[in-house]
Amino acid sequence: MFEKLISTDVNLLIYLNNLGNSSWDNFWIYITKQEHWVPLFLVLLFFIFKKSGVKKGLLVVLFIAILIAITNGFTDYIKNSVERLRPCNVLALKDQIRHFTTIYNPQSYSFFSGHSSNSAALTVFLILLYSKQSKWIYLLVLFPLVFAYSRIYLGFHFPLDILGGYTTGSVIGLLLYKFTNKYVNAHD
Repeated sequence: MFEKLISTDVNLLIYLNNLGNSSWDNFWIYITKQEHWVPLFLVLLFFIFKKSGVKKGLLVVLFIAILIAITNGFTDYIKNSVERLRPCNVLALKDQIRHFTTIYNPQSYSFFSGHSSNSAALTVFLILLYSKQSKWIYLLVLFPLVFAYSRIYLGFHFPLDILGGYTTGSVIGLLLYKFTNKYVNAHD
């Protein structure tokens, strides 16, 4: 059963990764870099302070920092426990996938994706926190989808790495939201 799951994961990676073509390469290379998402993060900061005010906004930003620290720590723990190689570092896949190791060659482990877990945690947290104040916040779901696909496109993660990251990040985002919502609303 486990071997079938891994085989399906590898085949799905090969399929999704090979959908790419050279005319899109620079776009996905750009998308995968976290610093290129700074404009989105600045818009989110503006949104948080506009909807929450300064005092609550600072609390929300503090909880986002805690959220990212927890998610990063847990992601690193799992990666170092599972020790799954990234697709771009699996010799048997070198000729079957498009990879961009000449531009960036990540050496950390693959399962699960930190990009996916962090972006899902942030997205779930903010959507739950602000869904009653703005329906536009639901557009944020595009962020982890696009961000994570870039990792498959570049051969840095398997689809199960992405799914594991989404699941873990979503749970962490939900749990911190439950705590934060009670804490922030108790200190009005």
